[in-house]
Order: sequence, then C-alpha cells, then structure tokens
Amino acid sequence: MTWYSFAKSVCYAVFKPWYRIEVIGKEDFPKEGGVLLCSNHIHNFDPIVVGIMAPRTVHFMAKEELFNVPVIGGLVKKLNAFPVKRGLTDRDALRKGINVLKEGHVLGLFPEGTRSKTGELGKGLAGAGFFALRTDCSVVPSAVIGPYKSLRKLKMVYGKPIPMDELKKAKASPEEVTELIMSEIHKLINEHR
Repeated sequence: MTWYSFAKSVCYAVFKPWYRIEVIGKEDFPKEGGVLLCSNHIHNFDPIVVGIMAPRTVHFMAKEELFNVPVIGGLVKKLNAFPVKRGLTDRDALRKGINVLKEGHVLGLFPEGTRSKTGELGKGLAGAGFFALRTDCSVVPSAVIGPYKSLRKLKMVYGKPIPMDELKKAKASPEEVTELIMSEIHKLINEHR
C-alpha cells in the first residue's frame, strides 16, 4: 500500500462519517486519461475531501508556503502535491501541472486560488483555462457544498466533463475557459445546495 492510499483510507474513515459526506455524480468521473478536476474552495479541509472522495488519485497544486511548514510540508509532498507560487506566473508549477495531465493523471485545482471567506464562489484565475487548453484532458467541474459541521451532511458533487473542442477551435482565451468552468461549478452549487 502506498503512503497516498494509506492516508486516503485513514482520512476517509474519519471524514466520511464525521461530515456525513454524500457523493453525487461519481459515475461521470472519467475512469482513465488526464483529468483537470476543478472545485470551489470553502474550507481548509477541501483538499482532503476532494482527494478522498475522488475515484482516482489526485495530484494537487498547493500554495508554496505549505511546503515550508515543518512536518506538514513533508506530508503534503508524499500526498502527490506540488508547490505553486501565488500571485505570479509560476512556470515550474505550470510545467508540472501539464506533465501530470499528459501522463494521464488527475490534477486537482481550486481555480479561485484561495479559500472563499464568505463561502460564495469567487472569480477564477486563468490557470484552470490554461491547463484545459494546453492538454487533451477531461475537464471536470466539482463542488463541495454544505457547512463543515459535525454530523451535518456535506456534499461532494461532480459534474459531467466540459467539452473543450469548440473552445479550442474558436481559440478561446484561458480567461474565457476559466469563466466557463466557474459557471459550471456555480450551476452545481445552485442545483445541489
């Protein structure tokens, strides 16, 4: 058993019953090939919930500061995360993300770039659109819905993959693609809230 599998099993055993997590749309999650998994970000536990409920191993981009925290930094690395410098274009992180997708893995991303203080969906950054346009991955919108309160239901919702062919033909910008991804996440939130 890998470290990732072990950590996922332990976290699943704790989080699933504690937050009564309901998963919706898992059947639409692509079983193979690169997947860009884009979610809203309402709580510090979102990466754990998104990671443990996903049917495949997720590689997350995580803020660089996490990797400098004693103990946490080492754990985050072992959980397939890689650092991204926030607030500027981090070419190394972009390259790493593209490689994750081209190798047929799942790249987990919170397009807002930071946790929402209000719980409402914020504006997405162009990075999500960049990855969607630069690879042939499936783009899956997802949403974490609910309050993080013990024994209150929390939902993890997966939407159907967003078709990218027309956007690529139309030479859509990364910003336009991110806007579409965010609108799909918004629809999931409204539909399942």
